Amino acid sequence: MTQPIKVAIAGYGNLGRGAQAAINRCEDMQLVGVFSRRDPASVTLIDDSVPVYAMDDIEQYKDKIDVLILCGGSKSDLPQQGPALAAIFNIVDSFDTHAKIPEYFEALDAPAKQASKIALLSVGWDPGLFSINRLYGEALLPVGETYTFWGKGLSQGHSDAVRRVDGVKSGVQYTLPSESAMARVRNGERPTLTTREKHTRECYVVLEEGADAETVRTTIVTMPDYFADYDTTVHFIDQATFERDHRSMPHGGFVMRSGVSGIDNDQHDQAMEFSLKLGSNPEFTASVLVAYARAAYKMNAAGDSGAKTVFDVAPGLLSPKSPAQLRKELL
Repeated sequence: MTQPIKVAIAGYGNLGRGAQAAINRCEDMQLVGVFSRRDPASVTLIDDSVPVYAMDDIEQYKDKIDVLILCGGSKSDLPQQGPALAAIFNIVDSFDTHAKIPEYFEALDAPAKQASKIALLSVGWDPGLFSINRLYGEALLPVGETYTFWGKGLSQGHSDAVRRVDGVKSGVQYTLPSESAMARVRNGERPTLTTREKHTRECYVVLEEGADAETVRTTIVTMPDYFADYDTTVHFIDQATFERDHRSMPHGGFVMRSGVSGIDNDQHDQAMEFSLKLGSNPEFTASVLVAYARAAYKMNAAGDSGAKTVFDVAPGLLSPKSPAQLRKELL
């Protein structure tokens, strides 16, 4: 029997828990450890047969891990952890600050190549699966427009950014798509839509004792890359309300390509749409990360190295099935 892929998790919040659950469903993978910046004795896993180690000791395990899944936040954790860990392990992460992906790619590429490792970044559903569908739409219908709508749902990355604001005790952010804008696209109008016309953002925040609400609100709504380009509403609530109403993590969205085929005097409207409706954003994102961890392992075993995105990964590498099985069962 082929040896299982030895996978480890760095960071054990909602995404890390989701990754452990996903790995447990993969017969070709073995979770060999979880690394945390917290005291390992204080970390409770969904399966406590897996050891927890201190993040500071991670380099000691470089020969015992085939792929490391990074489950930290995009705002502060991954920009520091990614380049350092790419010099030691094959890594997969869900970096989701779209505007900064090119520079993050460059930060990972050199250390990964020097170490002959794969650094697979920005893996999830957006960026990730939605990115692939945007590419398909543009490639297949070159004359047309692509639209991405998110939500209604809780954004992990944006919620993490809210929680890191001084004075915030607890916080979440929901993205809401414009129903009227989506209807126009589905009707074949191909409108030009501004960022503000496509979505709004709503934040629910519990303040630390003594924090100034207006200062917190201003810091959130003017935050570059996250909220500055959107109409953002900040609601201040108490902790009990937060615990009751904002602990679940649904999300989803749509990628639409509206275009034409044929020649000018005989054109036909064509439309493509990909959608997700997620009961748990972190669990689904973690499931995508785990599938791409398998691909990263296969790519590195074949001699590839350096930073990669979902555009560089052949779909068959995501599956535990052989190419012959895939041709027979799915093609």
